[in-house]
Amino acid sequence: MQFDPQVAWDSLPKLLAGTATTFAVLLPVLVFGLLLALPIALARFKPGPRSVLAAAYIGFFRGVPSLVLLYLIYSGLPQFPIVRETFLWNLFSNAYVCAWIGLALTHSGFMAEILRGGLAAVPRGAIEAAATLGLKPRQILFRLRLPLAARYVLRAYQNELLIMVKSTAAVSAITLVDLTAAANTVFDYTYDPFTPLITAAAIYWCITNGIRLAFSAADRKFNRYLARS
Repeated sequence: MQFDPQVAWDSLPKLLAGTATTFAVLLPVLVFGLLLALPIALARFKPGPRSVLAAAYIGFFRGVPSLVLLYLIYSGLPQFPIVRETFLWNLFSNAYVCAWIGLALTHSGFMAEILRGGLAAVPRGAIEAAATLGLKPRQILFRLRLPLAARYVLRAYQNELLIMVKSTAAVSAITLVDLTAAANTVFDYTYDPFTPLITAAAIYWCITNGIRLAFSAADRKFNRYLARS
């Protein structure tokens, strides 16, 4: 079996449509996952029940495979009458919504721990100096701690983002035709498993290396002084 350039060219529109679905899943997941992760990361700094619950949340969603979580949300939750017989059915019968929820929960579990590490790395002296200048805790968080933490976690976030790009392949299990599913569809009607999968792999390679180069440029820009020190 050899790579067939003609099959690759003919299948490119379908693969690009699958790539668009991949991004339609990925981008909301990144936003929702980050919004969920921030309060969970902050809760880890407060000793007590909140910290315990936040640690349990992180441990659970980091430990459960994305594919299992997608199956539970898409196929499991509609079995309950409270979902099947209420307005929730309109949400959980939509594969995109289920993919966003499932992957965002997984992403938030990893991002919460990444953010916690970044916030913990902010120098205590900088926080105390800001408080001395009269900044309120909320101002210190959004004007000092989060911007500094964002610089510290760039590389860790890059790794998590690259993993999440590849994790989107799991959504084909809940009927979404992403890039991987599109490659399998091409294989079904051409009986050529090699060409569409190699083409899909090349597209993934371009996406992941584009992200990697963008983060490398951002790291050089925002952390140039830290690197010199």
